[in-house]
Amino acid sequence: MGWLRRGLAFAPVQFIGAAGLASALLLASNPAAPEEEKKGPCTDDAMIVFDASGSMSGNQTLGIPNSRARIDEARSALARVLPSASKWRRIGLVTYGPGPYNQCNVKLDFSPIPEAASPVMRAVSSIVPAGRTPLTSGIEEAAQALNYRTHPGVIVVVTDGEETCGRNPCELAKELAADADHLTIHIIAFRYESFSWTGGNSVMDLMCATKATNGLYLKANSEDELVEALEKTLDCPMVSQAPLTLPQAN
Repeated sequence: MGWLRRGLAFAPVQFIGAAGLASALLLASNPAAPEEEKKGPCTDDAMIVFDASGSMSGNQTLGIPNSRARIDEARSALARVLPSASKWRRIGLVTYGPGPYNQCNVKLDFSPIPEAASPVMRAVSSIVPAGRTPLTSGIEEAAQALNYRTHPGVIVVVTDGEETCGRNPCELAKELAADADHLTIHIIAFRYESFSWTGGNSVMDLMCATKATNGLYLKANSEDELVEALEKTLDCPMVSQAPLTLPQAN
């Protein structure tokens, strides 16, 4: 009987060893789920807020005639940047100004979508600039489209003037920043200098709106400068503006 007792004594050890081996094999075949991959740079959803106010039909900068209307230059600049920018992020569009003359019109054309270059260009190519400059309401509409309270996002405003519909972009930006997950507002001042054309809000309010959200306030006085500003804000500057490095000869 001694052999039987010895066999029984060894049995639990053998069982535990087998169970441990089985557990190890199970863990090896089902590794712990990796942590959610962090999003890369330049991939947050973006909204373009595009100025289609009446002044965008003009072709002068500080009284100096230009061969093309400002809105045509802005369209061309977008056409140059969007093919690259839309590779990195989903993009949506808000336009303000089109519609009845001298009205404060704001339109959500669409929320962020993938491969947005063609839809954006179709929309901005079809509008006729006519209204005033409700850019504060345009920013607010864009923030809502981004679900800014729960999702990070970027707003890029292209404007040739200040707010003219009675609201304050600085105050709005501070309110948005207080409630946002992570919202950045960039404003590109296209073909105008640091004074009010219309007696509306000061350009300082635009600068304040960008500062409140850690964004950029950029001036552009030509199509090429507008392209550069869009590359810094809507596109991925670490790619679009990276210096060209030629391979070293062996």
